[in-house]
Amino acid sequence: MTTAETPGSRTVDMKLEIVVIPVSDVDRAKEFYAGLGWRLDADFASNDFRVIQFTPPGSGCSVIFGKNVTAASPGSAQGLYLIVSDIEAACKELRGRGVNVSDVFHPAGDVYTGPDEPYLFGRTRVGGPDPARGSYRSFASFSDPDGNGWLFQELTARLPGRVDVNETAFTSSTELAGALRRAETAHGEFEKGLGHRDEDWPNWYAEYMVQEQSGKPRPT
Repeated sequence: MTTAETPGSRTVDMKLEIVVIPVSDVDRAKEFYAGLGWRLDADFASNDFRVIQFTPPGSGCSVIFGKNVTAASPGSAQGLYLIVSDIEAACKELRGRGVNVSDVFHPAGDVYTGPDEPYLFGRTRVGGPDPARGSYRSFASFSDPDGNGWLFQELTARLPGRVDVNETAFTSSTELAGALRRAETAHGEFEKGLGHRDEDWPNWYAEYMVQEQSGKPRPT
């Protein structure tokens, strides 16, 4: 897989903030997305126009839908990715809210054809999470009432070049807790090699979590 190259000089910030999704029944869609636990940011109406905005927990990007906001056919938005640090916990939460979420699946190698619905790694889905629990490799899917297609993708470590190596951020306590658990497991193996308690464990944890997020080699 080819990784991204960091531009040599800074350009104007271009932050993806809104994705428009086409729906046929605005109030039904509003009820569905509120039921996901997403934050309602706006519901504006004027004559023949209405726009509703929701933001998923921890997301810097929001979705909008409404009346006369897009000419796209209802249900035609597909491949909308929600990045999560624990895919099984994410699925459990939505099922608890009454959402029909698929079982967790992973790709069948490099197979890009097949009868299943398309997603980032092709069409063929193998049941269960990625056996190696590799970052980017485990998925689950669900749809809104119009058929707009969403996918969970589990991401625990980003590829090099995908984040600013000088910035580390966790968007929720759940994400931070997951990073701490992974650091704890890795540090346990590190201490086994040491043969004694690592008194400098806070610095080890901090380095591990920063390196994991930026895609750099983690301490061993």
